[in-house]
Formats: sequence, C-alpha cells, structure tokens
Amino acid sequence: MKYFQAVTLAMLALLTHCSIAVPTEGASAIKDKRAISPLVSGTPPGFASGTTGGGTATPVYPSTIAQLKTYLTSTSPQVIVISGTYDFGGSEGTVTKAACNAYSCAPAAGGQALLNTLGGCGTTATYNVNIDAAAFNPLWIQSQKTLIGKNGATIKGKGFRLSGVTNIIIQNIAITNLNPAYVWGGDAFALTGTTNVWIDHTSSLGRQHYSFGTGSSSGITISNSFINGKTSYSATCDQHTYWGLELVGSNDQITFYKNYVYYTSGRAPALSGNTLFHAVNNVFSSASGHMIEGTDNGMGVYEGNYFVNCPVIVGTPLPNVRLFTSLAADVSKCGSYLGRNCVSNSLSNSGAFSFSNTDILTLFQGKTNIVAAASASSIQSSVVTTAGNTL
Repeated sequence: MKYFQAVTLAMLALLTHCSIAVPTEGASAIKDKRAISPLVSGTPPGFASGTTGGGTATPVYPSTIAQLKTYLTSTSPQVIVISGTYDFGGSEGTVTKAACNAYSCAPAAGGQALLNTLGGCGTTATYNVNIDAAAFNPLWIQSQKTLIGKNGATIKGKGFRLSGVTNIIIQNIAITNLNPAYVWGGDAFALTGTTNVWIDHTSSLGRQHYSFGTGSSSGITISNSFINGKTSYSATCDQHTYWGLELVGSNDQITFYKNYVYYTSGRAPALSGNTLFHAVNNVFSSASGHMIEGTDNGMGVYEGNYFVNCPVIVGTPLPNVRLFTSLAADVSKCGSYLGRNCVSNSLSNSGAFSFSNTDILTLFQGKTNIVAAASASSIQSSVVTTAGNTL
C-alpha cells in the first residue's frame, strides 16, 4: 500500500527509541533458577524454556487497575492473578494528536487514520483527534513477573511494554480496545532488549498485536495464542488487520508455537533485523493480503503449520528474508541441526510456500530448547479451539 513504507520507517524509529532499557532490580540475562509457580499451566516450550517469571512468590490478587499496575511495575518478583475485566479506558483521560487519512478509507468508513507521531503523514493534510491516553501509553512491566488470568480475564484499553527486562510469564488473558481506529494508537505487546519471556494462551484484538523493537530479545516463546485480526477499523478497508507481528529486533530468537492467526492482511509476520522465527504447529487462516513480509535478513523456519484460505503467503519482493519451509525433499536436512527431521506444512486453498534456505538451520545447532513438531493434520482443528485465553 502507498503509505506502508513510510509508516514502517516511522515504526522502526520509535521502536529504536523504545530499546532504551528501564533500570530494574535483578534485570540480568541470567535465568532465575527458582521453580515456576504451581498456578501456571504447563511449562514454557521452545526458546523460553526455563523461564520462571515471578517464581513461587506468594500470589497477589489485585482488584483494581491501580493495584494491577503497582504489582506489574514493582521491582520485586510477583505472581499476579487476575479475574474478570480490568478496564483502563478513560482512566488517564484523552490526549490530542495530529492524524491524517493515509489509507484509502477513513475511520468513518471502516478504515484507519495514521497518527503523525513521527511525521509519517508527510505532506498529507492532518487534523487533530482525541484518543484514549491509557491505550496510547502502555504498562511497562518489570522483571520477574508472572501474570495469570482466570475466568476470562481481560485487560481493556492498555497494552504491555517489556524493555530491558527478563523472566516474564503472561498467561490466559485477553487484551482489547487499544484505539483501534488509529495506527500508532496502541500495541498489545511490545518487546525490546528482553530475555526469557513466555506469552501463552493470550487473545489480542489491538491496533498491532506484537511489536519487537531493535534491541535484541532472546529466549522468547509465544504459544497457544489467538491473534484475532477481525476489526471494524482496517488499513486495508476490508475488516482485516494489517498490523499482526512486527519483528525488527537485532538477532531476536522467537518460538511461535500453536498459535491461531486469523483475518490478517499483512505482517503475519514482518521478518526483519536478523530475527530467527521458528514457527511450529500454527494455524494461519482467512488472510486477505499477504502473510509474510520483511527486510534486513529476517529468517523464518516453518514446520507443521496449516495455512487455510491464505491466497498470498509471502509478499514480494523480499530481498533479504531467508525462509525454510520444510518441503518434503528437505525435511531430512534438519536432522544435523535440530536433532530431528523437520515436519512439512499443509496448505489448503492457499498460495505457494516453497523456500529452501538451509543455511539458517545452522543457527539451531547445539540448542537444547527446540520445540517438538507434530504433523499439520493433527493440529489443524485443535489449535483453533484451544488458542487464546481458554484455560
């Protein structure tokens, strides 16, 4: 689309700014060796293996948004259990921003406006809008935190930012209502310069679901989560979100496991910044535009995934992105690096997905935290029903 390149450059600038670490106690790259809380369901798979979050700290049960904020931003280990809805909408008032109609349809017609946060509107005429300040300003989560949702726990009007922190578990929550009519209005999860983060069984319905800034993030797993792209405000004017996953980190390592990615029109994901993206046993469904895009040597290894009704899986051109898509003739090539053969993907009513960049497999050599892969046929139904805050 006409303005997406300018918007991407603006996003890169802001994410670079966000890579400045927030000073925290105990925020080191060394994993906390404490046990994981018994309130957590399961253990982290893939690159986040060994993450313990707040360990076995005595659980706390915030009843207000102020208490929740206090626990998440404290400098001590916390196991935080939430239930029901925590509505930040209107709690911080509104903020006035300049915006422009950068896309082919305005918010009133089901589109999105672009906030001129970093001059992305260029010469396009701007006008002032009042947006919700709580959604625009995320919660900066500190190290050694476990956040567990019960009974449909939902965060309305507030996203999470993790910068320069380590050892975080977020499980079984939904995030919604992040100024969806405005690009730059709010992201569900923004990470940069982080280590050992497990995001599991979350549902997100936001302006952008995941943003990884330029600071290196390693030991990251996103699993069993629902990226719901169906929206009343679409930059592509078709109720599909264009803003799925923006991955621009320097040498990020992300396991993407058993997630359901639905109704997107782009950035599912955008692979850049030498990111190593290991996508295993996910379902990608009902896309209107392309799925994968990127620059700057982004790398993706895809195995055991199911693509259904995704007419264009890889956008063009991708000058520097390297992909390995586990073609039948190539699966045995994984043995020397992953310690097992790769598992083929399955495509139904979808475009071509045939890439054999075997050189990126060497990045897995010696790793002991590689998630196992099941056949695509065995997960294509179960992932859809279990992904999201369904525990």
